[in-house]
Amino acid sequence: MYALLITIVAILFAAMLFVNLYFRARVLKAYRQLVQNRVEFEIQHVFNRERREAEIHPRYPHMVKEIEAFSDNLRRSIRMATVLLALITLFGGILMYYR
Repeated sequence: MYALLITIVAILFAAMLFVNLYFRARVLKAYRQLVQNRVEFEIQHVFNRERREAEIHPRYPHMVKEIEAFSDNLRRSIRMATVLLALITLFGGILMYYR
């Protein structure tokens, strides 16, 4: 039982590392395109779709696809990392309890 829990925690940690690196590459690629085209927006626009569509899309209609890719990948990365971190914490707690 203990070995199984250690294996699960190790696999979840590796998954979290992979997800972090994968989405970091995707977010940086999209961010690089936004910087090259001098697209400026605030963090509120990344997490609030209505605000982004009302304030940013009209200013940069040619960059809508890149803006959406950046914000979607950033939000997805945060969501996945949160879930994986919660699972690692849960299994770590179980490991501490059963030791």
